[in-house]
Amino acid sequence: MIHSYIVKINFTGGIVPAGQLQQILGILEYARVRHVRFGLRQQLLIEVAAEEYETLDTLLKQQNIVYEFDTGQYPNIVSSYPAEEIFSADNWLGEGIYKDIFDLFDYRPQLKINISDNNQSFSPFFTGNINWIASSHAHFWYLYVRFPKTNSIFAWKELVYSNDIPQLSKTIEKVIWENKAAFYANDQAEGDKLATLVKQQCEYIAKPAKEPLELSPFRLPYYEGFNRYGDKTWLGIYRRDELFPVSFLIDVCKACSQTKIGQLCVTSWKSLIIKGIVAKDRLVWDKVLTRHQINVRHAANELNWQIEDESIEGLELKQQLVKHLDANDLRTFGLSFAIQTRPKSELFGCVIIRKKPVLCFGDYTVLSLYDILYTDDFNPNSRKLYVFEKNLLKSYLGEQVRRLCKTYLRTRIGQQKEDLFAQPVEATMPSGETSIPHFVYQCKHCYSVYDPLVGEPESNILAATSFDTLPESYCCPLCEAGKTEFIKKERSVIFV
Repeated sequence: MIHSYIVKINFTGGIVPAGQLQQILGILEYARVRHVRFGLRQQLLIEVAAEEYETLDTLLKQQNIVYEFDTGQYPNIVSSYPAEEIFSADNWLGEGIYKDIFDLFDYRPQLKINISDNNQSFSPFFTGNINWIASSHAHFWYLYVRFPKTNSIFAWKELVYSNDIPQLSKTIEKVIWENKAAFYANDQAEGDKLATLVKQQCEYIAKPAKEPLELSPFRLPYYEGFNRYGDKTWLGIYRRDELFPVSFLIDVCKACSQTKIGQLCVTSWKSLIIKGIVAKDRLVWDKVLTRHQINVRHAANELNWQIEDESIEGLELKQQLVKHLDANDLRTFGLSFAIQTRPKSELFGCVIIRKKPVLCFGDYTVLSLYDILYTDDFNPNSRKLYVFEKNLLKSYLGEQVRRLCKTYLRTRIGQQKEDLFAQPVEATMPSGETSIPHFVYQCKHCYSVYDPLVGEPESNILAATSFDTLPESYCCPLCEAGKTEFIKKERSVIFV
């Protein structure tokens, strides 16, 4: 029996007109919806009780509000617009250009489209299927096509003019659907073939892409609380449980009207940003936060996580891991984390905690293990992954994530990554790991691995220290099992 439905409303590019949001919230209040969420792709996610769905459906249709329920057919156009002016500046790409591009879309994309400023690291670049990234040439964009259901990315050989982005995106999507066997869920998809077919159907203004794309180094800004920019203030609002009370958001919309702010922004971190607050109106916003007891100063190590939409399991695991990191008073600056509980979900993070079922009965998973992966140079926009630890029980994740964080911090104070990690095991996202032919030693209780190439820097055991030369008092750093409890195995047996 179905108890509830998930209704999705897209906000193109993350721009939320305050008046439209207030209208939607009024309908939700009437349909007895008390809380809403925001999604990774800048959507409004609404869980409505089955008995109230018909009421909600009728009212949304009466107001001509476009939505879908219990599907992901239209995954929204994601953009870095929320970062514009506050996290990115000194660039030709401004509010007017974003909105001009959005206005030219005359269809509802069924592929994921990302439109990003290259001068920011707040919004993801490559989580879309059609990824537009601003170049240094005014009004011209790089294009990267990631073929659906694959990790294969094709770099378009031209820079494309701003006003042609919507029509070219539409044609690319049309060609992919018309040639599904060639371009959908096909790791061998040919980008040049796609470009040829697209150019037969679409004319656009372009110039050769003579210079390689250069992205800003990743640095996740603190995106919460009141913050000054110029002579104004912006307000970021994050919710630990991802739930935004409808009554609170209604008051936010009223405050927007009172302070003459026409729009809000939804970010890819499931948070809200309100720009353009002038000094005299700061008290209005303080009162809204106070009335609803909204905290806007969470620790940075809680803000740098991405969880799949509507994933209670992922959210609970995040809270468990954040608590562990906090208890160890561990610095996580420069890192972003993602928890993947569903196959091939697209998340933005340089440390990926991936769940994999290992024992199932029918549709029920009895036992799951977890892998901890990290991206090349800890850049969350990289598509190349390396294995840190594999086949971990959930209870051991906290300690292994702590180890990875400490190791990462050492790499940022001058030591080379090769001295701290095992020879990396490359992996595409989400699969395709290969192995390194040498022996390691695995604890038979918690499956933790001692690799002689790495040693244990946190225990002052240097790299290239053989297991045989470890003292007899050596014990597992995770479960404290003795040295005799380790089993010698080929690394390829473990990391597959």
